[in-house]
Amino acid sequence: MKSLAKDTAIYGLSSIVGRFLNYLLVPLYTHVISAESGGYGIVTNLYAYVALLLVMLTFGMETTFFRFANREDEDAHTVFSTTMAMVGFLSALFLGCIFGLINPISNVLGYTGHKEYILMMAIVVALDAIQAIPFCYLRFQKKAVKFASLKLLFILMNIGLNLLYFVVLGKTDVFYVFALNLICTGVITFFFIPELIHIRWKFDLALLRRMFSYSWPILVLGIAGILNQAADKMIFPLVYPDYLKGVQELGIYGACVKVAMIMAMITQAFRYAYEPFVFAESRDKDKNTTYALGMKYFLIFTLLAFLCVVAYLPLLKYMVGSSYWEGLKVIPIVMAAEIMMGVYFNLSFWYKLIDKTIYGAVFSLAGCAVLITINLIFIPKYSYMACAWGGFAGYATAMILCYLVGQRKNPINYPMKSIMVYVAITVLFYAIMEFLPLSWPATARMGINTILIFAFIGHIVYHDMPLSKLPVIGKYFKR
Repeated sequence: MKSLAKDTAIYGLSSIVGRFLNYLLVPLYTHVISAESGGYGIVTNLYAYVALLLVMLTFGMETTFFRFANREDEDAHTVFSTTMAMVGFLSALFLGCIFGLINPISNVLGYTGHKEYILMMAIVVALDAIQAIPFCYLRFQKKAVKFASLKLLFILMNIGLNLLYFVVLGKTDVFYVFALNLICTGVITFFFIPELIHIRWKFDLALLRRMFSYSWPILVLGIAGILNQAADKMIFPLVYPDYLKGVQELGIYGACVKVAMIMAMITQAFRYAYEPFVFAESRDKDKNTTYALGMKYFLIFTLLAFLCVVAYLPLLKYMVGSSYWEGLKVIPIVMAAEIMMGVYFNLSFWYKLIDKTIYGAVFSLAGCAVLITINLIFIPKYSYMACAWGGFAGYATAMILCYLVGQRKNPINYPMKSIMVYVAITVLFYAIMEFLPLSWPATARMGINTILIFAFIGHIVYHDMPLSKLPVIGKYFKR
């Protein structure tokens, strides 16, 4: 658990701090690009497609790489080189299709006059897919510092160039959002040349077949999972009665979702450290106890983060331009959905460790079906609120199915009583925060919210994390 905490802290630096720095672009874009222009809606729409395509091009090989590289009967170098060859081939094939079919693709997506947006983002997706495997290799080698450094370098370059173009040079065209992303992605690719040169290249077709049999259900799972996050943003302008108004509404939703994405930061940081840790610990006789504790502490800190965001929303809302504030009501719903997605990720290891990844595909597809159905039926009437509740219902479906089936196939004694106490306290404190009169000054409401947060922290310290057991500061409380 100490090793997991250390790696989570390092990966968290690249994920949480990096995402925070990247979020500085959100107020920039939402102040420069008004909600009425629909420009941020275009950004939200195209990046949703980027997320889906990235999952498809990596083909579930990130998790598959860890599974096979940790096997005693497999050579990690061969696993890496075979994986790189496959992902590289898929990326090249993808780019050929996009450039060859750019006219019909741009017509279908509504970007007939801006084909360059699609072409730029296609190159970004291909490069990101190729980079994904060397990033996995860094995690496998426990080179967390280099991993974090490259992630942060990308963020800093992106922020610097965006400030140059949008603030110093006064640009307002969304073209530069995509162009600058392409430049930064290309630069990061060059830093992986040492890994690619020094690796012992060997393509093993028999290994690839075995990896395919493991990875294709993960691909289906990944597609369903990313659709749970991005389908609403792809569907929205297609089903909203007024296309232009739909792009505007999507921009509002997309901007406010960014405020809620602190949950995605925490989940991603935890995942980067937890995934290789779980596979490495899979032969330990006490692994189920470790998984149960991992789930509990993940929930504790995500629930605390949820309360912090809600408590200080009167300040956090300034992350986006005032023309986007009408969408702030989706933030608690989206954060709750992200927590359930994180719980689902924690629960999912039972089928990954017994090589039954098909279960994950089924669970994720079920959640995705719920999300898409709600979006198709309710977006025309309820706009982006349908998107928020659709995501909530979709993740809840996948989470519940995974828990129920997992407890039959590979039971783990999760501390449900303690977990439910934390959930109940969170719901109670959230209700209090929400029902404080809006007529009160924001400082007064945030003051009361702060007291509630300290009460939640007090419960954590008293029941699960005594100060005397914490690293560094613990020695001062043992006296």
